[in-house]
Amino acid sequence: MDTTTARNRAELSGKLTNVLDSRSLTKSHKRLAEMLTEGTTVLDVGCGTGAITRGIAEAVGPNGRVVGIDNNPNLIEKARQAHGDTPGLTFETGDIYNLAYEEEFDMVTSARVLIWLSDPLKALKMMKTAAKIGGRIVIADYNHEKILWEPQPPASMLSFYSAYLKWRSDAGRNNAIADHLPDLFQKTGIEGITVTPQHEITKRADSDFLTRIGIWADTASSRGAQMERDGYLTEKEYVEAEKEYREWMMQDAQSLTMYMLAVECVRQL
Repeated sequence: MDTTTARNRAELSGKLTNVLDSRSLTKSHKRLAEMLTEGTTVLDVGCGTGAITRGIAEAVGPNGRVVGIDNNPNLIEKARQAHGDTPGLTFETGDIYNLAYEEEFDMVTSARVLIWLSDPLKALKMMKTAAKIGGRIVIADYNHEKILWEPQPPASMLSFYSAYLKWRSDAGRNNAIADHLPDLFQKTGIEGITVTPQHEITKRADSDFLTRIGIWADTASSRGAQMERDGYLTEKEYVEAEKEYREWMMQDAQSLTMYMLAVECVRQL
């Protein structure tokens, strides 16, 4: 690996870690937070650095059991370092397509994970298998096609965002996964599905406004080089998108709405 590639990957990893660490159960997985009770056993799939997972463990208490699993060993190591001393909480490196659990958890959950998968149906089937009969499966995810900025950001960012969605789609990822989750649940034989809007809305008056709305400047910075290598844009285009978006954030931006749904069910069979 050359020095530039290593630096780009390190930068991407750092930005990803910062985003994951900034999340919490009550702010970032609201529907799940409403459902947790003392003593519950929970599998958190795609746990990242474990910020939400720790919140789950604190909610179910020491009599519960929480396992966070992620396929990135670096993120799991960070999770262990930051949250490994939380009672009832463990972290494991594992593959969402090959979960080593069967009828083991009261709840199986993921947030912002299926949107990154080329085969979300297979992943959902594995999550269903990990849940006990009578256990709950709770998935929260985005529809990136329904993002809403107020006012519209610069044309350079809109162009970048369009290329970003195409780059993801061409890689087999479903940009509109949130609205397709009920159908995916039905294909696994699950019925009695409940859908709860969980749209993430940030406004200029919010204390963390610039951090949250800045996620798309960070995306242009961190994903741009990879998209350039894959032939979706030029360096000039993603650098300009980041620069002009950051200026827009500071001067004109009023709100950002990220469309998200929480979809849940009880496993019957």
